[in-house]
Amino acid sequence: MAGEKKEVKIFDSDEDLVEGIAKHTAELSRKFSLQRGAFTVVLSGGYLIEKLRKLVEPPYVGEVDWAKWHIFWVDERVVKKDDPESNYMLAKNGFLSKVPIPEDQIYAINDSLDAEHAAEDYETRLKELVERGVVEISPQTKFPRFDLMLLGMGHDGHLASLFPHHPLLSEKNRWVTFIKNSPKPPPVRITFTFPVIDASAYIFMVVAGSAEVDAVKKALDDNSSNDLLPVQMVKLENGEFIWFLDKLAALKL
Repeated sequence: MAGEKKEVKIFDSDEDLVEGIAKHTAELSRKFSLQRGAFTVVLSGGYLIEKLRKLVEPPYVGEVDWAKWHIFWVDERVVKKDDPESNYMLAKNGFLSKVPIPEDQIYAINDSLDAEHAAEDYETRLKELVERGVVEISPQTKFPRFDLMLLGMGHDGHLASLFPHHPLLSEKNRWVTFIKNSPKPPPVRITFTFPVIDASAYIFMVVAGSAEVDAVKKALDDNSSNDLLPVQMVKLENGEFIWFLDKLAALKL
C-alpha cells in the first residue's frame, strides 16, 4: 500500500452515511485489533461525533472489541474539559460515554496547562505510547502512525486546526503544536501537524450538508491550483484517504 490511495463514497441519505461510517470503522477495528492488539483512533470535533452514532447501536456496539481502542484528538480547544467548546466533552457526551473503552485508553489533552505546554505534554505522552508499542511509528518518517483518523473539514478546507495561509501549515518537525490566533473561535488551540496526519494508515474524511460543498469540489476536482486548501495538502505516505460524503456535500462533483 505504498503511497496514497484515495476513494470517494457518496451516500443517498444521512442514515446511509452514518451506517457506512460505522461499517467501515468496525471493519478496521477488527483488522487492527487482530493484527496489533490495539486500535488507535483519532477524533475531531464538529458534527463528526454525531455521525458516529451507529457505532453505539446494534449490531456494531456488540461486535467491536472496545477494550482494544485507544482514543486521541487531532486538535483541541484550550478550554476546560467540561467547557461546551471542548472537543473532549463533545466526544464524551456523544460517543465515549456509550461504549466501554477503558478510561486510561482515552488520551485527553491536559486542560490545566496553557497552549504551549499542553502541546508539549501531548507530544511527550504520544512518544511514551510509541515506546510502549501502543502507537506505531512510521519507519519512513519516524512520526506516529495512527490506525484511523476520523476527521471533518471546514468550509475553508481546514482540517484539525490547520487553517488556510497559516504558518502552521509549514511545520515539519513537531508532532503537536499550538495556535493562538485561530480564525475560527475559540482562538487558542493545540493541533497535530501535517507530518503526523500524513503518517496515518487510514483517514475517513466525513462531510455532510451544503456548507462545505465548494471546498469539497475544490478538494476533489482541482489539484492544479497554486492556492491549495489545507485538506489538499494531506499527502499520505502509505495509507488510504476515504471521503464519506452525503448528497448535499457532493452536489457540485
